[in-house]
Amino acid sequence: MDDRHQQGENIEVWEDLVNIKDLLLSIVICTISTLGGYLIAPNEPPKPLIFGLVGAVVGFIITSVVIKPKRRFRYMDEEED
Repeated sequence: MDDRHQQGENIEVWEDLVNIKDLLLSIVICTISTLGGYLIAPNEPPKPLIFGLVGAVVGFIITSVVIKPKRRFRYMDEEED
């Protein structure tokens, strides 16, 4: 995939390029896991918050496993004169 085509699929978020499809997929996964945790929680006051936060962490873990980074680092060794 050439750079021009790849730039068309990316948007800039917080001074970093992000693939639109991966961003939307991660938002959907985190939203579903967070709301799922919140909705299955018992109706006692602190539990919906805790279940929702655990759901958000689970969603983050799932997205970090499913979506791999596409960044390439190149290390160039500068020779001393």
